Amino acid sequence: MASLNKVMIIGNVGSDPEMRFTPNGRPVTSFRVATNRVYVTPEGERKEETEWFAVVTWNKLAEQCNQFLTKGRLVYAEGRLRTRMWEGQDNQKHYRTEVIANRVSFLEKRGAAPLPAEDIKGQEGEAGGDLEPDDIPF
Repeated sequence: MASLNKVMIIGNVGSDPEMRFTPNGRPVTSFRVATNRVYVTPEGERKEETEWFAVVTWNKLAEQCNQFLTKGRLVYAEGRLRTRMWEGQDNQKHYRTEVIANRVSFLEKRGAAPLPAEDIKGQEGEAGGDLEPDDIPF
């Protein structure tokens, strides 16, 4: 039986990306993305919810995200979900669910200047075209 693990998010970067290197020298960059959902309650009250996602990129994509992303930037990230578990110093198990991105597109805010690499694919490290409305599956 086939399975699928794919996630796509569009939101604002919550803080400047953090890049580090594995012991083997592979670059990895992490950043958080906030998405917002606006809805109306049955009583007619308008509410807004914010959901935060931890995004991780590797190799050339990690380098490009570290170079071009900044806090507040609108971004599209596509990849798979991965949940890590570790035991802390307090002997408690900790869990973290992350988006392992293989594609990141920098989306323009009104009045922002374009960046040199507006659409970056993770594994191949290729630059592509802009994200079109038809590319978004909802």
